[in-house]
Amino acid sequence: MQVVGIVLARNEDIHVEQAIRNVASFCDRIFVVDHMSTDGTWGILQRLSLDLDHLDLRRAQHTRESHRVLEPYVGTRTWALRVDGDELYDGAGLLRLRSALEDGAFDRAFRVQANVLHCVALDRQKKLASGFLSPPSRPITALFNLAAADSWKAGVERLEGGDIRFRDGYSWDAVEPLFDRYSWEESPLRYLHVCFLRRSSAELENPESPRLTLSESGAHRRGVVGTLTRVVRRPYVNPEIRQIHDRGSTWKLEKYRRGPCVVKDAAPFLSE
Repeated sequence: MQVVGIVLARNEDIHVEQAIRNVASFCDRIFVVDHMSTDGTWGILQRLSLDLDHLDLRRAQHTRESHRVLEPYVGTRTWALRVDGDELYDGAGLLRLRSALEDGAFDRAFRVQANVLHCVALDRQKKLASGFLSPPSRPITALFNLAAADSWKAGVERLEGGDIRFRDGYSWDAVEPLFDRYSWEESPLRYLHVCFLRRSSAELENPESPRLTLSESGAHRRGVVGTLTRVVRRPYVNPEIRQIHDRGSTWKLEKYRRGPCVVKDAAPFLSE
């Protein structure tokens, strides 16, 4: 059994180093695909690749490359951990999870959903995070069992859509929701989802208008379709300080802010 991490990054220079270091001990190999970042992300990733010898770094003009790097592992006893630049995992919890994966605890699942705190505030000094737990907010799949398929050709980006051929007994609906087994404090698969916080030094802070995903913004598309999508969803640019602030997607406000806003200990997610 092996674990492969897959990171798709674009302008993530505030949190991306923490995000990758938090999963480094859990993963046998980490693929990082930079989608032509224009802030400090690429430099950070280059330094990380010198420090982590199991990190495979590349730049790509199309997000589809982030799935192609995983295709050789499909059909093998491999778990793929999806990591974004705004996802800070509990590294100690992942090591507990690794033992369970090696014992085959979730082999009948194709997808494993994590316990998630969708953060609206993160105090690094006090090591406190405020946000909305999933559930009742929208759950997110963190792990994919690549042994569940005979083949999986690239979709728009890693682990999303595409042409997948499942083995008998598996389907997209073969899900293991860990939040049904564990509380937030007990879960071995949990992370802070800082999607409402600033992720790039080139952005303005505005929790009420979270950044568009690559798929929403059309950044993954080439040609006329991509150009039209980017024009329609063009971010607002402050001409004085030349910082970018996306108009954001309202579905994140609707799906990721359900239930009470809670405060949790952030220390396990901010390890040195």
